[in-house]
Amino acid sequence: MILSVIKDEALVGQVQQFENDKKHFHLWWLGQSGYLLLWQGVRILIDPYLSDSLTQKYANTGKPHIRMSERVIRPDLLKDIRVVSSSHNHTDHLDAETLIPVIRNNPGITFIIPEANRRFVAQRLQVPEDFPAGLNEGGQVHVGDFSFYGVAAAHNTVERNEKGECLYMGYIIRFGDFTIYHSGDTLWYPGLEETLSRFSINLALLPINGNDPSRGVAGNLNAEEAVALAKAARIEWIIPCHYDMFTFNTADPRKFAALAEEQQQSYTILPPGGHWSSGMLHNKPVIRHSDF
Repeated sequence: MILSVIKDEALVGQVQQFENDKKHFHLWWLGQSGYLLLWQGVRILIDPYLSDSLTQKYANTGKPHIRMSERVIRPDLLKDIRVVSSSHNHTDHLDAETLIPVIRNNPGITFIIPEANRRFVAQRLQVPEDFPAGLNEGGQVHVGDFSFYGVAAAHNTVERNEKGECLYMGYIIRFGDFTIYHSGDTLWYPGLEETLSRFSINLALLPINGNDPSRGVAGNLNAEEAVALAKAARIEWIIPCHYDMFTFNTADPRKFAALAEEQQQSYTILPPGGHWSSGMLHNKPVIRHSDF
């Protein structure tokens, strides 16, 4: 089991230490594709999966979801969250055991989802259908000083409902002078790099677990594709994700690190619970991983 470098109440305390930082934003990797973003005291929760629901669901089946890393934080400890997002309906991005307590404990929270998934989301999380803020490709949602822009994701294809709304999404998040891209689960489809390059992205959070049909699940970018996409879209920095959660669907981040260095792409590899600050921007590549 890969241990978190910081967890639960200790993580909450670390976040509080940076509440008054007016210069930089801060980011913590919560495992899989989940992140906690902090900027000028505002907390944003991105695609959190903080339970063992999938391990329990697939126990004693032909597709066991055996955990590789421990849970970083209990959902009930996540307070003062202004926005939480879900990029699509798969449980590691829309987990009732994570999101129900988060929504319950944060009155006034904005919940951003793909508009196409509104009914499914409401049923899974036991919320009114008009509660989430829906986004589609090219759409925008503004919450205080944060702007969220919808980008189509291909998992494995760009799927749309009868209204043309995307079932799988990525989000561009803009605040202050910063721009982040959280891809959700996606492959590299035609035109993605052109869409991204228009945003002058400082930091991309990209999956690297790849696309192996033998796993029986939809695929993602692999390490080589993540680096190549970042270079093509002129993305300043990458933090890889969607690995080291389940034994059947992971990747070696050392391969990503070697490829990024070969292509002179700035990056950071975080351990579970790892912290990153925008103060890293414009610095040299850094490896941060408990196994290195």
